[in-house]
Amino acid sequence: MAHTDDFQDEIGNNHIATNAKNPVRKDAFDLTDDQKIASIKKDVENILNTLGMDLTDDSLSGTPNRVAKMFVKEIFGGLNPNKKPSSSTFDNNYKYGEMLVEKNIVVYSTCEHHLLPIVGRAHVAYISNGTVIGLSKMNRIVEYYSKRPQVQERLTMQIVQELQIALGTDDVACVIDAKHLCVNSRGIKDIESSTVTSEFGGKFKNLETKREFLDYIKLETKF
Repeated sequence: MAHTDDFQDEIGNNHIATNAKNPVRKDAFDLTDDQKIASIKKDVENILNTLGMDLTDDSLSGTPNRVAKMFVKEIFGGLNPNKKPSSSTFDNNYKYGEMLVEKNIVVYSTCEHHLLPIVGRAHVAYISNGTVIGLSKMNRIVEYYSKRPQVQERLTMQIVQELQIALGTDDVACVIDAKHLCVNSRGIKDIESSTVTSEFGGKFKNLETKREFLDYIKLETKF
């Protein structure tokens, strides 16, 4: 099928992921953060000028620079591998062998199809095979992979894969329940719906273990 505008819209409007990894070019980090901010600032100025906004107004005059800094330093900061959190792990000296669940980790991400927010909660669990990870590191891993243009399915998989590597075990699970503003504020404009994705590894593929995890979280997410 030819990649026409209609085809591209079909991909985006249906939130289809075309790559299991974030599609980042090899030269993505050739520019410094300051160079990126300067370039994006000009692009935002062009967008606002094209829309007819008066950038001499005090309320708008600093917007291009604020948006550029926000893109590079904040909401897309997770693209930079230098910002990847260290996954400090420790020996499981107290021999805890049951499931550990970290519930309701806040997710702030951005839909790569419309650049609108994805807001929700992640629920992450693992079963130690001799190694444990600091609780705050689980939150930081979620945050790091959230801070980039994303699709929710990929984000869920990346969280699980990163923890599997850090912990040296396949026994990791993640469920994300999130609202997509590209659904809630445009298009179908359904403000009530949310999207649930899950990734289960190792023992979590066992029905009994999966049910135990889902019973812990109960998906009583509130936004």
